[in-house]
Amino acid sequence: MKAIIFAGGTGTRLWPLSRKKSPKQFEKIAGDKSTLQLAVDRLSPDFALQDIYISTNIIYKDIIKKQLPQIPAANFFYEPEKKDVGPAIALIMGILSKVHPNEPVAILWTDHLVKRINIFRKILKVAGKFVRKHPNKIVFIAHKPRFPSVNLGYIHLGKKNGGGNGIEFFKFEGFKYRPDEKTANKFYNSGKYAWNLGYFVTTPHFIYDAFKRLVPNIYHNTERILAFYGKKNYEQELKKLYGKIENINFDNAILENLEKEDASVIVEDIGWSDVGAWEALKEALENHPYENVIRGKVYLEHVRDSLIYNYEDKKLIVGVDLDENIIVNTDDVLLIAKKTSVPKIKTLVESFEGTEHEKLT
Repeated sequence: MKAIIFAGGTGTRLWPLSRKKSPKQFEKIAGDKSTLQLAVDRLSPDFALQDIYISTNIIYKDIIKKQLPQIPAANFFYEPEKKDVGPAIALIMGILSKVHPNEPVAILWTDHLVKRINIFRKILKVAGKFVRKHPNKIVFIAHKPRFPSVNLGYIHLGKKNGGGNGIEFFKFEGFKYRPDEKTANKFYNSGKYAWNLGYFVTTPHFIYDAFKRLVPNIYHNTERILAFYGKKNYEQELKKLYGKIENINFDNAILENLEKEDASVIVEDIGWSDVGAWEALKEALENHPYENVIRGKVYLEHVRDSLIYNYEDKKLIVGVDLDENIIVNTDDVLLIAKKTSVPKIKTLVESFEGTEHEKLT
């Protein structure tokens, strides 16, 4: 079984820690390893290093190799320019379909935390075993909702549809992306919807063939690139041709257009959290809702429900009488915001472009 970890996002909602030159997936936001390194660690020992692939942007080549020296160089796929994930998945699945067409492959992401790793590994094994027997199927890995989130997508669950080793399968009835508050509560209370993590297990042939059927322009442009794969001028041709590929979200291009009978869903509680923003990171790391989450040299008096991260060893952050705050101190930026104001950070950072503060983005 293979695994592809995508690590190309920019992560502006975790600014000022996450920057264009070093996005969140390369930073230590939970413990002493980056979320990229943690994503690789979660696959050990079930996956051999030669079966783990990393997809990222070429500008992160050096940092990726430094953080993952154990991964073979041939297993890194570099996008020559930033595009949505659709073209990136088409390229990798196109390459793997030439050499491992019916080998089960797991699609995973870097900006997540998973606490119940043993269950996560078990799910991958069960899904991989199923896909090996049914190479023209896809298994979505979903999560039991902890609350009615309006920031996550949902998978509509059908009836139970088999399983094994204590893991149940459900029929797939469709997606719903980021519902409003009323709909999210309805989903949560119904018990018929689960959070969509973007994780799935399938085969390269199944996905690449789906591109051929559903997005033929991406398929044919990818085929032009693959004609040079393994040749000396591959990187040159990739750089020249990749920019001509349509920029489209993978979910919109492929997943939303699959036949329902081609998919099954596994729903479990793997202790998953999306740490794409500071308030989400706090929710992932806290033991109860009003607990403070701190890192570095921090001293607090009468502070409640706050995240305070200090990345300067020579400076002490002191907080007194604070509630629901996000404070992040780096060597060149100090961010202070109410927890409820975190969604504004992305817009703020984008407004720095073309100004004297652009270098801080």
